[in-house]
Amino acid sequence: MPVVIGFEGSANKIGVGIVRDGEVLSNPRRTYVTPPGQGFLPSDTACHHRACILDVLQEALQEAGLKPQDIDAVAFTKGPGMGAPLVTVAVVARTVAQLWGKPLLGVNHCVGHIEMGRLITGAQNPTVLYVSGGNTQVIAYSEHRYCIFGETIDIAVGNCLDRFARVLKISNDPSPGYNIEQMAKKGQKLVELPYTVKGMDVSFSGILSHIEEVAHRMLAAKECTPEDLCFSLQETLFAMLVEITERAMAHTGSREALIVGGVGCNERLQEMMGVMCKERGAKLFATDERFCIDNGAMIAQAGWEMFRSGQITALQDSWITQRYRTDEVEVTWRD
Repeated sequence: MPVVIGFEGSANKIGVGIVRDGEVLSNPRRTYVTPPGQGFLPSDTACHHRACILDVLQEALQEAGLKPQDIDAVAFTKGPGMGAPLVTVAVVARTVAQLWGKPLLGVNHCVGHIEMGRLITGAQNPTVLYVSGGNTQVIAYSEHRYCIFGETIDIAVGNCLDRFARVLKISNDPSPGYNIEQMAKKGQKLVELPYTVKGMDVSFSGILSHIEEVAHRMLAAKECTPEDLCFSLQETLFAMLVEITERAMAHTGSREALIVGGVGCNERLQEMMGVMCKERGAKLFATDERFCIDNGAMIAQAGWEMFRSGQITALQDSWITQRYRTDEVEVTWRD
């Protein structure tokens, strides 16, 4: 029964998780939170990760009741993500692997989300909507690849929400997306916003530019409330995502949909996707914030799949990359 430890730190979360044959033994994490109106810079985020990572590692081992000799392999996020935080985590993972005498496993962050979602929900062969601060993709498995059917052509949906939160100075604690979701529940008026679907792809930069331009003017004129803007932005963005996911499901004939990534925690997105799936006679799978949001266990699970299929990352190949597409990974562990 292989035991794999996973290190994740591609953005503002630093997490270490341990997985043994489909069982999550531990999954602690820390979040770098900045003041309202500010994003997180790579250098500052890396500094946060360096300060936290050894404590989180110790916590993961203690929670799992394991010692270094019980670990069979060390997995880490190879990419995509922010350069400085990725380097921080990779250096620690390489050091730990050498100190403990364990093999390394460089994991694609996006594949980690998918494998965690499949493990937790039991979805067999779903069409995947992957939505986060750095990525927006509609994915389906075929011939040892996670093929991308559609994606954003500019910024990710989570990045759009985060940057809108800065316009309204919405708190980043616990996350701007969560706080927008809570405000949206109180919205009463739907403000018309640009809706940009281009075939199987989506664009979010135009809607962000528009709402950045009109938000303060509309609020000053009392044409709407901050809650109305949050509600309207969510409804428009999520409608675009549901549309391209449904189109991919029609193309593949899929009867399962799986939402992964940090934005996948959003209950309104889950509700809209659920309505679409019900109308298609399909089943929706989603997880909560324990596994939707970046975490170490998802890297450990993808690493576990790689390890049992014979994949190992040589030390000289354990570099990181900020650009690492989901469809670049050879999925050797699936038929």
